[in-house]
Amino acid sequence: MNRRSFAKDLTGALGAAAFGANRFLDAGVSAGTSAATPWHSGDGEAPGVPFKLSVMLWTVFTNLPFGQRLEKVAEAGYKNVELVGEYRHWSAAEFKSAMNKRRELGIHFDTTAGLDHGIGKPAERDALLADLRHELPIMERIEAPAIIIMSGNVVPGLSRQAQHESCVEGLKRAAELVDGKTIAGQPIRLLLENIDPEENPKYYLQSVAEGFQIVREVGHPQVQFLYDFFHEQIAEGNLIEKLEKNVDKLGLCHIADVPGRHEPGTGEINYANIFKSLARHGFSHYVAMEYLPTYDAVTSLRAEREKALRAAQT
Repeated sequence: MNRRSFAKDLTGALGAAAFGANRFLDAGVSAGTSAATPWHSGDGEAPGVPFKLSVMLWTVFTNLPFGQRLEKVAEAGYKNVELVGEYRHWSAAEFKSAMNKRRELGIHFDTTAGLDHGIGKPAERDALLADLRHELPIMERIEAPAIIIMSGNVVPGLSRQAQHESCVEGLKRAAELVDGKTIAGQPIRLLLENIDPEENPKYYLQSVAEGFQIVREVGHPQVQFLYDFFHEQIAEGNLIEKLEKNVDKLGLCHIADVPGRHEPGTGEINYANIFKSLARHGFSHYVAMEYLPTYDAVTSLRAEREKALRAAQT
């Protein structure tokens, strides 16, 4: 399974999901905005490490209830979690329980994902904007200030230049919805992501270089790029050069090794050098573990956190 298929599973009951989301919003269930301590760009993970580490939750502890999953993440030493719309099917009581557990553990939801439409298909732009409008109040409730935006698949009959331009225009329109707005003390950020051709040969944005170019053409500070090193290693490689040329437009990194989407160090990517580069260039957003552990997940995540910090501090 990957994040895309996980998200599709969640959307199998869209009517119920929308009903559930509206129920907890209409009920006024509080996420505890006054009690939470927002992260700011200066709050790094450790001395000498400007970025913050997170866990993309779809990869781990999937057989446990949501609250226990958060406990396991905290046990591994992490204070940040990324979601793929897990909350969409919650009742109001489940939502309240999850938020209480989050506050109890001191965990922040730094990013969410799982919108149904992408930016690359002009005919679906209004639907994408509707998706985002629906998600923003929920993001505010869960205090997640960033959301992943996908290009969607190649549109038959549409030239690559036209689809590139559609991505730019779609992000510009989406940026209008979040312009100047904040959640938990942070600007709301839209994060465009690349996907490799082996996972989805139909996906439009397979190139990190083009992704950064799209973000530059949008030219909005709340639109940034999600650099997934796993996908780019499969698609094109040359990871660090593209990182260092574009770190000013970088909003999030996803971490897994090739092949297999397992722990850093199990494959061909030199993550120690990537973590060093991120620290050297002062990257202050999130670096999320999105890998499938090959052994006990708590032990694995704890070990990878410690290795990432050691590498960044050297």
